[in-house]
Amino acid sequence: MSSYQVVKGARDIFPDEMVQWNYVEEVICRLAGVFGFNEIRTPVFEYTELFQRSIGASTDIVGKEMFTFCPDGSERSITLRPEMTAGVMRAVLQKNLFASAPVQKLYYISELFRKERPQAGRQRQFTQFGAELLGASSPAAVAEVIMFMMQVFGELGLDGLRLRINSLGSADDRRRYREELRSYLAPHYGMLDQASRERFEKNPLRILDSKNPDMQEIVSGAPKLHEHLGDEARRDFDQVLGYLAGRGIDFSIDHLLVRGLDYYSYTAFEVSCTALGAQDALGGGGRYDSLALELGSPKEVPAAGFAVGMERLLIAMQKQRLLPEAVPPGPEVFIIVPQQEFFDHAFDIAARLRSAGIGTTIDLAGRSMKAQLREANRMRAASALFVGGDELASGLFPLKDLASSAQEALSLDAVIGRLRHASIIKTRQP
Repeated sequence: MSSYQVVKGARDIFPDEMVQWNYVEEVICRLAGVFGFNEIRTPVFEYTELFQRSIGASTDIVGKEMFTFCPDGSERSITLRPEMTAGVMRAVLQKNLFASAPVQKLYYISELFRKERPQAGRQRQFTQFGAELLGASSPAAVAEVIMFMMQVFGELGLDGLRLRINSLGSADDRRRYREELRSYLAPHYGMLDQASRERFEKNPLRILDSKNPDMQEIVSGAPKLHEHLGDEARRDFDQVLGYLAGRGIDFSIDHLLVRGLDYYSYTAFEVSCTALGAQDALGGGGRYDSLALELGSPKEVPAAGFAVGMERLLIAMQKQRLLPEAVPPGPEVFIIVPQQEFFDHAFDIAARLRSAGIGTTIDLAGRSMKAQLREANRMRAASALFVGGDELASGLFPLKDLASSAQEALSLDAVIGRLRHASIIKTRQP
């Protein structure tokens, strides 16, 4: 046993759990294809100013949660990515992908890093899946990213979901509202907690999203953002709601919903799940047309997207008993070698089976035939193939179905044909 332990805030994912992760990821990737999203992968670190400009200096992420350092010999700091949207937008602008297609639909399943207090479903290294629809932020585009997210949840069978949605209005709407909100909060300043006092000057809208019950009581009487929306923002929001309602997607309007990143505008949304308890946020997103400007683009790039925490998603599925059995799939065939002097011949046969696309395992520890059979059953192998002196001499190899114990001696070509056929049938099963 090693004296070293995994770093606090990170965790190992072992093969049995990977069965469940792979199941969820396969659903995500399949539905991404259905909606026309292509996968993108970006570096795990970016220059720090990318996140300072995009996420916003007033956010907890930039102020408290980023892992930032300077590489040797460099004065320019880099940061382990705390979110994906800024990096995706940076990559698209740098590559000038819009020259090849005016609308880019991209998705990811990626590791992120935040300096948070570790707890269930919230680690310092964690995984998100998400999508970014760049080049269009019409009500239909916003509705489409929400539909993609909700169809993933539906395909996985999740229950107890609540989709909350709000309009943050245009930049001018928010500018006017911020001043009114500050005027309302000023007499209450002495009652604000430390986090809200910091937000008072930088971005008072974030106070609306405080989880502190005392702050919630204060903001309950605050002027409402939706009362300060311009006609354009109202029309846009109504159209988004119409698209969702027309597709049977349930939602509730939450006028206090403010996403934790400064780049959002117009529609913002968040999904919670009752299975997660008090910390019930599963994911969310919104529209962010001005992000490209913050990253140096000469013009706005209409955009909308979402992100969902994979760890939280898996916890919710586990509590609702929606995950497959956490057992790695067994090989299609386990080669049994009764006499070790014939191991090299058996090893060659294993290579031939694998070349034919057949999942094959062979004992590498030189164990007895009885122990090899036990191992084949422990691994849940479908079949056992016996390779010994008599088999090599006759060219006929006993193939045993480990579920039924039925056994038949076949030529190697016939063995390959039988196993490939069984593999095809298994793959076609739902």
